Amino acid sequence: MTLVRERRHQQELKLFLPLPNPATDHQFCGETHLLPLLPSPDIEKLSDLEKMGILGQGGGGTVYKVVHKKTATIYALKVLLLDRDYGSIRKQAAREAGILKRVDSEYIIRCHAILDDGFSDMAAKSGGKCLCFVMEYMEGGSLQEVLRARQRLPETEISGFARRVLEGLRYLHGMKIVHGDIKPSNLLVNDKGEVKIADFGVSRVAVGAGDCDSDIGTCAYMSPERFDPERWGGGDGAANGFAGDVWSLGVVVLECHVGHFPLIGVGRIPDWVTLMCAICFGEMPEMPETTSPEFRSFVLRCLERDWRKRGTVSELLGHPFCE
Repeated sequence: MTLVRERRHQQELKLFLPLPNPATDHQFCGETHLLPLLPSPDIEKLSDLEKMGILGQGGGGTVYKVVHKKTATIYALKVLLLDRDYGSIRKQAAREAGILKRVDSEYIIRCHAILDDGFSDMAAKSGGKCLCFVMEYMEGGSLQEVLRARQRLPETEISGFARRVLEGLRYLHGMKIVHGDIKPSNLLVNDKGEVKIADFGVSRVAVGAGDCDSDIGTCAYMSPERFDPERWGGGDGAANGFAGDVWSLGVVVLECHVGHFPLIGVGRIPDWVTLMCAICFGEMPEMPETTSPEFRSFVLRCLERDWRKRGTVSELLGHPFCE
């Protein structure tokens, strides 16, 4: 219990990394059309912003670092290309826009505006249209970048970020939103050391039991019931996906502790078959001898293969490791 006693007297998580994404009440249940755009009092059009550089690329779009010309405020601008050949990107954009227009939490990355017609250089390449998300800029980058810089994190820091992610999941699940892609690159860090949940491209509103969506997300962080619904009960009409977010957090927590993806051996190729065998049938990863009982217990509650027995967000928020 030494770790727990120390943790209770510490301030919020502080992750340090050399520098390297709302507010309305719109209900979204998975429509694929684009929703009404979300303006900001300060950001009315894209010409209000000036590009400073590229933060990342992938998934049909680009994330830019931008500055608001009038206020000098820095934002992250996520630009999704809506080419007519990219049906999945259009669906992703509609889903993400709908969710971002609903959420407002200190544990979730804030969306300040949703605007159409992205930066002309990107749209002109394909003759398509763009949808842009003006997001809160997180100076510390992602948890993935933190791990690249530091390899491993101490338990006290892992405890702090795990609690923040759990608070974010409690908020999202309370709104019936399944994130569906909790992983280090989707957990962002600001200059205060606060971790926030980002990227809702594969998130969804759980409209009923059995809504598990096993075909989207990042395979390495998927839960057994998403990887193999028939064997692990994801397709029996009872699973709703919330437990899958808990599993993903457990993988992330363990990864931060051991310094590498924990479910397969170092150097093994994480192809689909390897990941499926490890997630659905593999032995529980070994933890260092120095691992505290509280940490070990927390991870085991997250990585319970039977989602019915897995720890819930509320239970884990009360777990000694997070106190």
